[in-house]
Amino acid sequence: MMWLTGTNGSRRSVAAGLVAGVAALAVSCLAASAPARAQEPDRIFDKSTVWRPLTPNDKLVVYGIDDPAVAGIACWYTQPEKGGIKGTFGLAEDVSDISLACRQVGPVQFKDKVKQGEVVFSERRSLIFKSMQIVRGCDVKRNTLIYMVYSDKVVQGSPKNSTSAVPLAPWGTEPPPKCADFVK
Repeated sequence: MMWLTGTNGSRRSVAAGLVAGVAALAVSCLAASAPARAQEPDRIFDKSTVWRPLTPNDKLVVYGIDDPAVAGIACWYTQPEKGGIKGTFGLAEDVSDISLACRQVGPVQFKDKVKQGEVVFSERRSLIFKSMQIVRGCDVKRNTLIYMVYSDKVVQGSPKNSTSAVPLAPWGTEPPPKCADFVK
């Protein structure tokens, strides 16, 4: 076994050093996504999919969020949540199957300029390495906001994703804003 010797004479294995390095990378990745998680999603309802006699059931859970940068837009996503002993203690890695639907729920008002592919919401999907992201873009030609949900890992992402489009429409007598005017 290979050993590393610290400046204070302490010794640790190369494997322990790699584990510490990966853990530090994961923590920094989680910290980088923290601003996108400023709001907590609203739990709308859940439906059990696997019955478990002594521990919580596996469920499909529907959550709702408001776009933090665009008033008048809301999204709902459905994700599976593991029950059982691992799910009870928060140790289960949730699968990447997440569906998404976004809609205009009021007059659309951009609070500031937005970037293509900007993270609207982010949530951890496992103890350290996996997260779920909802990102937003603007289809300038069609004046439509596009939202995509996907999951990623520190090492390898998932091709599973879902997309929802929100054509900007008039609300009352106000004409809809042009999303192109608000893209950085």
